[in-house]
This record gives sequence, C-alpha cells and structure tokens, in this order.
Amino acid sequence: MRAAGKATKTEKCLLGLTAAFLCLLAGLYFHDTHQTEPVTVETERTVSREELAPDLSPLDLNTATAAELAALPGIGETLAERIVAYREAHGAFASVEELLEVSGIGEKKLAGLEGRVRVESEETE
Repeated sequence: MRAAGKATKTEKCLLGLTAAFLCLLAGLYFHDTHQTEPVTVETERTVSREELAPDLSPLDLNTATAAELAALPGIGETLAERIVAYREAHGAFASVEELLEVSGIGEKKLAGLEGRVRVESEETE
C-alpha cells in the first residue's frame, strides 16, 4: 500500500512526458509566430485588373436594364424589377439616394452600392 499524496514511478514518468510535450508545443508555437520573413505567393502569370473585373464603371440607374441591376451585389431579380418599376412610375432618378424610396432598399444596401451605381445628369450627356 502506498502513502497518500506520494506519486508512483509511473505517474512521475507520465508527468515528465506531459511536461516535455507541452514544452515542445510551446516551442513550435513561438517558432511559428516569430517568423519575420513575409510569405510570397507566386502565380503563373500576371492578371490585369480589367481581366478580373472587366466593367468597373458605375451603372447608370436611369438606363440600366433589370438584368444589369440584378447583377449588382445584394440586388437580385426581384429588387431589380422594383427599381425599374419605380423608375417607370416616377421618372428618372435625380440622385442615387433616391433608391431609398424603392421598397427593399435601406441605408445598408445603399451603402453597399456606393461606387457601383450613378445617376447621369442631363448636363453631362
């Protein structure tokens, strides 16, 4: 019978192995987090911005089709149809902010369209 509170030889070995394992893990962690060299990813060829996103010009709300509007992020077919219907019922958009009058478009959705839509004024045409 062993005395209470005294570790056996097997328990001491297991504690030693556990401590060694934890030291190894800590060493690997610090080795990985303290690398100072940047990682460079090489590609087979250079891709131009135009190839990635060919049409970066903002879409004119007064001339865009429902299909063009549906391709905008967060719009979809139903909302695109509402935009076209609003334009047909109320005439040309005076500003991009007028999109807030279309059911289903709020401040957040309008902010997501920033730089992707525009209203061409008659003076610039």
